[in-house]
Amino acid sequence: MKLWGGRFTKPTNQLVDEYTASISFDQKLAKYDIQGSLAHVDMLSKCRIISESDAKTIANGLRAVASKIEAGDAVLSEDNEDIHMNVEKLLIDEVGTVGGKLHTGRSRNDQVALDMRLYLREALITISQLLVEVQQALHKQAKANLDTVLPGYTHLQRAQPVLFAHHMMAYVFMFQRDIERLTDSWKRVNKSPLGAGALAGTSFPIDRHYVAEKLHFDGICENSLDAVSDRDFVVEFLSNASLISMHLSRLCEELVQWSSAEFNFIELDDAFSTGSSMMPQKKNPDVAELVRGKTGRVYGHLMGMLTTLKGLPLAYNKDMQEDKEGMFDTVETLKGALALFAPMIETMQVKKEEMYAAVAKDYSNATDLADYLVGKDLPFREAHAVVGQVVLYSIQHNMYLLDLSLEEFQQFSPLIEKDIYDVLAPKAVVNARNVAGGTAKNRVEDQLTAAEGLIQKSLGWIQTHAEIVEGQS
Repeated sequence: MKLWGGRFTKPTNQLVDEYTASISFDQKLAKYDIQGSLAHVDMLSKCRIISESDAKTIANGLRAVASKIEAGDAVLSEDNEDIHMNVEKLLIDEVGTVGGKLHTGRSRNDQVALDMRLYLREALITISQLLVEVQQALHKQAKANLDTVLPGYTHLQRAQPVLFAHHMMAYVFMFQRDIERLTDSWKRVNKSPLGAGALAGTSFPIDRHYVAEKLHFDGICENSLDAVSDRDFVVEFLSNASLISMHLSRLCEELVQWSSAEFNFIELDDAFSTGSSMMPQKKNPDVAELVRGKTGRVYGHLMGMLTTLKGLPLAYNKDMQEDKEGMFDTVETLKGALALFAPMIETMQVKKEEMYAAVAKDYSNATDLADYLVGKDLPFREAHAVVGQVVLYSIQHNMYLLDLSLEEFQQFSPLIEKDIYDVLAPKAVVNARNVAGGTAKNRVEDQLTAAEGLIQKSLGWIQTHAEIVEGQS
């Protein structure tokens, strides 16, 4: 007999049991389900809904069940459908029929919403910590490459020289936005739905705020219908995760390109590369490629969740069982990628000479020639046209700008003087971008300092909120 089977005259079809059961994946919520149950039974006792003696028996039984599940000694059965029913069945087996009092004043609808919020707030902390570690690895590479110049690109065409440190810092700030989105979402995740019941609350005189405080929530979900049917916090997480994945994928694309023989700007450590079963010379950036590839998987979970929710009336519907697997998989996918990413970046070899040689053999200093002429009071549009002619001449004669003689320069404009060679040198071009956020060395040093402060702020948030979660555990 099912724990809910009182009004049924026959057992459910075995295929229905198999199709509707969620224990194969929602067992991940066991720890959180028991945390919520301990707070709930404490509240039932405080409000004199059950006796203090019964509450103590149930609490001790829940801790025993938790120990058995953690040790792998508990049998979680598909017959009991989900983690909530399995825990309750194990509790009743442990302490007898008094265990059936645990479910007083609550439903699986508010229970599962609670468990998912407890799970997700822990995931927010873990993923934020891993993102900080990626930032620190990028920051370290930036600090070590404050004099390393490489071509900057637009449209994958060489545009202007930039510091490699500047390029790395772009991703530091990208991931900072990701951390800020995750940490901001905490206030929407950290609300307690418990006590909302199936959809309308409960007739028992419960204290929802007491349970919320016990579980270190910031407050309660104010509307019982919304409390059990809200999965905005899951969608928001999947959206934030998609942005993180996109940022990782963009950097992975550059790592793959840069490690090719055509670019030859970096070499990934052997520990983060693989070989070919057929071609012995190959060294493949497979980690970066797979992180890039798994981005589609994360996007898919976001679209799946949005599609599941889009046609659902209030309140809880069985469709919402589909909210978990995508969330669990996204958390594990991000954790796996980020854990690999920090050491892969930290051990990456930067080929400074090859980068500088690439900058010396292109026309990415052309804008500086135009700016030079503007400094001589030539209107920018005219300067742009002059420099275009200089570049065309150089291409036709298989030369670069620094290869031209002063006489050749002056064929196009008498304003060009011998100081042009200093102006067009790659490091001079870089350091000419001496504006806030620019690629000049001193401006990149400012970015490094600013990022250090942001990283410390993130670490402070992580520590504070980890203590909340650890206190609950």
